[in-house]
Order: sequence, then C-alpha cells, then structure tokens
Amino acid sequence: MVRKTFNKKVFVCRKIGTSVDEQEFESLWKPEASGYSRKLIEFYCSKALNVMCCDIQEEISDGSFSRFTFDMMLAWEMPCSDDEESYKVDQDRSVGEDAFVWLGTLVPLVVDVVNGRFTFETLTASTANRLHFPAYDRFLKEIDRCIKHLQKQTTPKGVELADDEFILHVEGTASTQRVVRHIGGASWPGRLTLTNYALYFETSGVISYEDAIKLDLSKDVDQSVKPAATGPWGAPLFDKAIVYESSELQDGVVLEFPEMTSSTRRDHWLALVKEVILLHRFLSKFKVESPVQAWEVHARAILGIVRLHAAREMLRISPPVPRSFLIFALFDELPKGDYVLQELAESLKKVDCSHPCSASSILRSMNISRPCAPCAVVKEISEKSGCVGDQVDNLSSLEGAINQVREEAKEIDIAKATAQGLKEEGIGESALILKESLKPLANVLPRFEEILTWERPEMTVIAIGTILLVVYKEWVGKAIATFLLWLISKMVWARRQRIGKRTKIIVCTASDQTTVESLVSAQHGLKTVQYIMQLANITILKIWSILLSRSPKHTDIVMMAITGAAIVLAVVPFKYIIMALVLYCFTMTSKLKKHVETQQGNRRLKEWWDSIPIVPVEVVDKAPGYET
Repeated sequence: MVRKTFNKKVFVCRKIGTSVDEQEFESLWKPEASGYSRKLIEFYCSKALNVMCCDIQEEISDGSFSRFTFDMMLAWEMPCSDDEESYKVDQDRSVGEDAFVWLGTLVPLVVDVVNGRFTFETLTASTANRLHFPAYDRFLKEIDRCIKHLQKQTTPKGVELADDEFILHVEGTASTQRVVRHIGGASWPGRLTLTNYALYFETSGVISYEDAIKLDLSKDVDQSVKPAATGPWGAPLFDKAIVYESSELQDGVVLEFPEMTSSTRRDHWLALVKEVILLHRFLSKFKVESPVQAWEVHARAILGIVRLHAAREMLRISPPVPRSFLIFALFDELPKGDYVLQELAESLKKVDCSHPCSASSILRSMNISRPCAPCAVVKEISEKSGCVGDQVDNLSSLEGAINQVREEAKEIDIAKATAQGLKEEGIGESALILKESLKPLANVLPRFEEILTWERPEMTVIAIGTILLVVYKEWVGKAIATFLLWLISKMVWARRQRIGKRTKIIVCTASDQTTVESLVSAQHGLKTVQYIMQLANITILKIWSILLSRSPKHTDIVMMAITGAAIVLAVVPFKYIIMALVLYCFTMTSKLKKHVETQQGNRRLKEWWDSIPIVPVEVVDKAPGYET
C-alpha cells in the first residue's frame, strides 16, 4: 500500500516540479492516526496547491488547474490504487461528493466546504451524483469568465466604490434585460448594480443614466427584501418584483424584473440581495471585527455568488436553485442553520487568511480585490504559509454541523412532500378532510355529553367529585401531569401496535344530492355564514357601546357587576369560585335546572341586551379625505 501511495506522491510532485521527500510528511504524521495513504496524498496535494494558487488565474486559463485538481480528487478517492492511469483525467472518469467537498477544504474556488454538498447535488442532478471532468472543467472556466465579466462592469454614476467593494451583478443595461423601479403609479427603467455592500439604481435618462440611488445593505438596521407583485393601478398581477424595506425608509423600494414566462430573474436577484444582507448580519452578530477575517467572509460570499453565476450559465435550460450556491441564504432557511453559522464564525478564528489558498488570497490573485498589504509582504507571507492541510483539521466540528443540518433538511423535505397534495385541494375537499380528521374527536364528545347531561349518573357523580377534590387540594398540576403520562402511554401503545403505519384517512367526495340540491345547500350555508358574521358584528359594536358609555344606563349596570366580581375575586379564594362554577354547570344540566333557573330572569337579560344601542356605522365608497 505504501508503494502505491508513493507512486501517487511521485505523480503529484512531478506535476509541480518538487522533489519527493517523504521524511517531511513522516515528521508531521501521527502514528495513532489512520488513513496513511490518503493523508499522504492530502499533504502533497496541499503543497501543490500552495504553488498553483499564487498564479491561479493563469493556471485556470491554460486548463492546468482544472486537470490537476481533478487528478487530485481522483487520487483522493482511490488512495491505494497501483495504476497511475486510474487517477489521470479522462473524459469518462468522475468523482464523488466527498472528493469534491475535500477540494473545498483546500481551495474555496470551485466549491466552499460550507455548502459544498448542496452545490454538488445541484451540479450532478442529471449525472447520478457523479461529477465528470467536462462538466467540472466548464464550471471552472465559467467561474473565470464571470469574474472577468464583473471586473469590466462600470461603476454606478456619482458613486465611488470602497476599496473592498466589488460589483456582483448588473442588469438594466443595453446588453441585458430591463429593470423597472415603481414609485406609486409611475415606472422608471434603469440600471441596477449590486455590490457586496449596497444596491445601486440609476434611472435611465435621455442620453445617460442619472446619479445612482444607494440602498446600503451593510447597515445594522432592520431591513429586508421580499418578493412582490406589480401591475397597473397597483393590482398585483405580475409576480416578478422585489421590495426592499428598511427602518430608515418611509416606503419600500419596488424593483421589477420583467420577463415573459417565469420569475427566475426576480428569484436570482432576491437571493443575491438577501445574501449580502445576511453577510453583514453575520459579521455583526458574531462580532467579526478583524478587517482580515471580515474580508475573508466577504471573499467567500463573493466566490459563492460567482459560482452561482457560473452555474446559471452552465444550466440555462434548467436554472439552479440559487440558495445551493450561497452560504448565508442557504443556512438562513435550513433547520438549525444557525448552528452551522456559529461553527463557521469559530472556524474563522483558526483560518490563515494570508494563506495563498484562502478565499481572500484567491480574489487577490485574480485581481478582484485591492491588496491591503504591499505585494512584497503578501509574497513573503505566501512563502512562509504552511500547507493547506493544516487548516483542514479545524473543520471537523463544522462538517459535523453541516451533515446534521443536511440530514434534517432532507427529513423536512420528505415531510413537506407528504403535505403538498393537501395544499392543492379546493375548499370543499379541505372541509371534508378536516371533518374526517376530527372524526375520532367527534366520537369522544358524546361520552362527555353523557356525563354532563346526567345520562350516566354514576359517572357524573365521580366526575364532579374528582374535579372538586383536585381543585380543593390544588392538584391541578398533578392532574395535568397524569393526563400527559396517560397520553404518552397511548402513543407508545400505538407505536407498538403499528397503528400509524396502517392508518390512512379515506375521504369520500361522492354525494347523493342533485346539482340543484347542492346549489341550495351552498346557498343555505352562505346565509348561515352571513348570519354568524352579522351577529358577531352586532355583539362587538354593543360591547364598544358599553365601554364608551354610549348608553350610560347599561354602562352603570356593567360597572356595578364588574365591581362586584372584583370584590368576590379579591375576598373569596379562587379555588372556591372554580368549585362553585363546576357545581353550577352540572346543576344547570340536571333535573334541578327547573328549580334553579327562572324563565323570567332569562327574559329580562335578553331584553336588557336587546336594548343596548350599537355604535353607529357608516359605509362609504371613498376613503376619508379622498378628493376626485
């Protein structure tokens, strides 16, 4: 096995023109650790990347970076293979998810370890979860092409970008699709530019653009971006817009991305803007105050957005879901994604941001960011930096959190898929399903009704005695605990009997009514709903009338009753009040009702209620203050 691994090590060193010195690895190898072959490959691959990342743009342009990194993944997947041809690039060879994510731990250009598994699933959805070299090579070249394209974009008019501000996306120019800003009933086309700090909109003028309006996404204020629908006269007809809202703005900023069929442009912009907002929210929440660490986070977010652009160019027929390529937008939506972000914040403290293969160094090598230190210093730091593999050992807790989140996300997706069919049902079907779902409860209610109406006197007496004893002894908490334990026992019994596996709710939509009878039933149902709504409105307006003393006589009676109730609650222990109410309820359902209840009293109460005037209501067809 050592001989096989040595062959691969020779192959890697031959790629970068270094000598084969196994003693260097042996001095760092821990005897108690396992996986000697793979660790040896990781060590020499990281040494190779140290050299390549210093001039990564040229390596990508001539194709050597894509071929070598694919060789690395092949070698990592088969560390004990004796055939050198088995880890050389071939059109038919492919790599799996683990090798792809491992590459992200070394160099976060093609993939970031944080969302690498989600990125891999998207890229290999049509190739049985195997990444072939042609697709990998094209993806890497698209990344390079997107970076060069973004570097050529024009700075928004009247704006001076910060030293570490980079343009991430532009639309609304002559060569791209339109972007329209809606202000009230007016629409203004223009150019929209997104950077890693702000969103700029330039209204189109007669000859050129007007000065840009800046929406600062980096401020620690209450701000959000949501999908929106636009249309003539404010009608929400076209679901192709976003609305940016901030506590600093009185009204939201509505931006529409017109297109004929889908709303993929809107979804793309929505994800990008949200990613930038969440990026700065992450820096603020975890107090990343070091400029070097903050720029490393910016660099990883920028590379994620660039990868999304590249994937959209590759998969134009079926555009990918944006969140699979974006770090912060992804884990903001996934269950327990905050755990991953917390681990990411901790891992930043252990990352050598000056390393030639760090995200910030890669951007510097590709001429994206202005270096914060002189070139000579950067070069000196790069030469003194250790292997990338030194940083990989710090990612175990981060990878554990990612795997946990991923598994829970799959469970939630499966659960949501089971409920998707119900969301497509109509009102009638939903009502029938609700009725069938509550049928077990409906079967239990008659038993309680029998106890309450004294149809089973012995059970009623036991129920009264139990309730009075529990209330008097103040055992309410213990009674609830007993009920919960009984509920758990029923759940355990149902699990052992596998009732859940066999249970299926059958809903029958067949009806023995004719069409006319169905229409009449629907009309009666609507009238019933209308009557209930009218009764509720009258009741609420009468209560308002009492509270506002519109009828002083009725208000005085209510105040006297409330005063009496307050005195009783203040003097009499509450448990005795509850006991009295329990006895009263059971008495009113027994034969003693006719001796306790008086028809005259009920009649006087109804007459008093009917005599309460309601608060006046005026229905108008124009809003107050509206002028034609």
